[in-house]
Order: sequence, then C-alpha cells, then structure tokens
Amino acid sequence: MALMKDLPGYLQPFVLTVEGAADLRIERVGDLDFYRPASTARTGAILLVHGGPGPADLEVQPRDWPVYQGYAKAIAQRGLVAVTVDHSLIRGYDQLTAAADDVEAAVGILRADPQVDQGKVGLWFFSGSGLLAGEWLDSRPDWLRWIALTYPCVATPPGVDELVSAAEVIGKHKDLPVLLTRVGREREALAGPVAEFVSAGGAALDIIDVPKGQHGFDMLDHTEESRAAVTKALDWAIAHLGEEPAGQLPIPAVTTTSDPIPATTIPAPPRQPATKVAATPTPAAKTTKPRTPAAPATPATPAEPASQPATAEAAAAQAAPTEATATTSAPAQAAPAAAPVPQQADSPAARVVGREHAAYEAHDLEAFLAMYSPTAQLQLEDGTVMRGRRSLREYYQPRFDAGQCKTELVQRMLVGEWVVERSIVHDSDRGPTPTIGLYRAQDGLIVEVRFLA
Repeated sequence: MALMKDLPGYLQPFVLTVEGAADLRIERVGDLDFYRPASTARTGAILLVHGGPGPADLEVQPRDWPVYQGYAKAIAQRGLVAVTVDHSLIRGYDQLTAAADDVEAAVGILRADPQVDQGKVGLWFFSGSGLLAGEWLDSRPDWLRWIALTYPCVATPPGVDELVSAAEVIGKHKDLPVLLTRVGREREALAGPVAEFVSAGGAALDIIDVPKGQHGFDMLDHTEESRAAVTKALDWAIAHLGEEPAGQLPIPAVTTTSDPIPATTIPAPPRQPATKVAATPTPAAKTTKPRTPAAPATPATPAEPASQPATAEAAAAQAAPTEATATTSAPAQAAPAAAPVPQQADSPAARVVGREHAAYEAHDLEAFLAMYSPTAQLQLEDGTVMRGRRSLREYYQPRFDAGQCKTELVQRMLVGEWVVERSIVHDSDRGPTPTIGLYRAQDGLIVEVRFLA
C-alpha cells in the first residue's frame, strides 16, 4: 500500500495489512475503543497511547487514525484485547497533566473489562505521549508487564511543567521489560533526548532500529524495513505479555432471555461519612481532574420503552416492583433472603454498571472510579450529594481498605439510560439492609447514582 497524496500524514494507511480483521469485534466505550479477538477467552490487553499535540486543523481524533486502528487490529488478530484512547495531549502541551489523568482512567476501564486479565497489561506510547511514560516506569504497578515507546518524545519542551522524566527512572525496576523503536531520521529536537534515554537505560532497554525511518514511519514509510520493524514490535509485545491462551475460560455470551441472576457483590454506600484519605502518589492512585465528558450517544437498548424517564425517581417508579417498597421499609433484622428474580435484557448501560460492580467486587478502587464520568454525581440515602471522582475516592477509599464491599443483588431492571437495582447490603455495623440503587450511564461512563433507603 502506498501513500495517498490527498490525505494529511496522520490519515495515511498503516504499513501492515491485517488479515482476518473482519472477524474482530470493536466496541466504543466513552473515549476508548476496544478491539476484541474472535475468541471470547480471557486474555491480556494492550493500551495504545497516541502522541500529540495535533495540528491546528485536526479533523479526525487519533483513535480513528488508520495507524492506531491498524495496530489495534493487528493485536486483536493475534488474540489479545487492544484499546485505543483519545486523550488531552492532542490539544497541546499545556494539557499534559490532564492527559496523564486520561490515560490513568483508561487503564482503569481497560482492567475492569471482563475479558481482560487484570494482571497482564502492556502500555504502548507513541511520539509525544512518551512524556507520559515516566510515571509508569517509576511506579511499575504489579499488573504492568511492559512498556513500549515508538519514536517517543522523552524531554519536556521549554515552558511545559514536567511530569516524571523517563530518562531518570529507566531501569529503576529491573524486571520491567521496555522496548524502544528508534528511527534513523528522527527530528533533531527528539533525537538528542532519545540518545540520552538509551544511554541511561543500558541493558534495561530492548531496541528496534529503523535506520531509514522517519518520525511516523509506521504510516509514512511504506517499506519492507518499516513493516519488519512493526511486526517485530508486535511480536515482542505479545511475547512479553506472557499469554497462554490454552486453558482460558471463555466469557459467557450475553443472553436476552429473562434468566434468574445470581447474587453478586455490588457497591452500596456506608451510613457514616468516610474519613478523607490522601491518594498514594502513583499513576494508579492519582486523582483525576474533572474534564468535560464526550457528547453522550444514545444507546440502542433492547426492549426499550417508548419514552425514557427524565428523572431517577421516574425510573425507580417504572422499574422497581411495588413489593420492593415494603421490603425496603422493613427493619434490618427482618430483611428477607436475596432470592434471585428475572432480569431484563442486556443494554449498554447495564454493561457499564456491570464493569463497575466487577471492579468493586475485586476491591480495585482505581478501576471502580474509572467507570465514572469525571463530573459524576452520587446521592446517598440521607440526601448527601458528592460530585466528581475526587469526592468519590475520598468517600470510598476507607470502605475499600476495610474490605466492606459485600452486597447481594436481588433484582435488576433496565429503563433507557437507567439501571435500577434492588439489593441487600451486608454491613458489619448494621446487618442485612434492603437498598435501591439507580445508575445512569451515558457514552460508556456512569454519570449519576442515587441510593434510596
């Protein structure tokens, strides 16, 4: 495939032709696109982090660029989950900190996905996003299997607040594989810092050289050298993720029948206000700054009513059975056993809430918070309202630390964007307590939650 002269560089085709791409499944979740292999087996995952800043006349967001779509399809074709993410660095270096928060949130969503093995994740940084790699090289979470950098920028431009310098922390964790794909015709401003990075990394680095390649060779240089370099990098990524597809348990296919749902662990708020706990200064625990969420897309929900309720109260009235009210008002000691009851068909909102519940059950606070919009609102049973991930972190941190995360799901009803759940909360201080939770999801994230006593 050759260059297309009528297109800007970022819209040029990927240098590899991916066979079998038609069998892959692609799902858009907020600012992320999930590329799933044909198999539903639980597997490792790779997050592809685009570069930046982008051109002033940018018309297509990076996750829709052929190069990142190509990498993602090639990874999924090899049997892993690949995820692309749109982050704030595309708008300018002054958005570097916001971009770091975006990537952190993306990691949480990726690891909360039911098809992803949470302990097998690789991060692949391209171009300007190399500035975001330092924090992960420094902290090295247990689940992080490797870091790859392709024609990276590793030195912050003058006048830009620096995060953690990759050159200063490369090799800090001897057991973390790091791959650098280096081009021979790199821009002068980038080549010098990359040379210093290589010198500091020493034996900690694996290097793929592309002597005749330029910055963006994987979309601009359609040569055998380019294709060989990209293929070698993909092979390295798969091998170092330590995948063993044989013997993995498949994820059950979604059913649209009204089957009983088993009791499961989902979040429910404690009665007493939580003590504020400072976040640990690592990428996995950094507080995400509020950002304007993407314009919501109305999901196509099976068995959706003709008109959606405008409020949580309307959703509760439409979805919750009348006997739930009587049960909720009963004393905690008299709470009935959680007998499974039929649920409605699956929906995009139900899948989002399901990911949040899975993170809660796994006691993974970062993955739990990542399922919420940065401007999400949560209202407790007593009327207390919290807004944003920062407030949610402060509220839920003590509960996660104490392991108080057990709730039995009794019934789930789907009403448009709302997921209404009747459950029994098992709290060490109160005993079993009936609760109704109302979750509203838009564009792949939870935007509102209300708990009713």
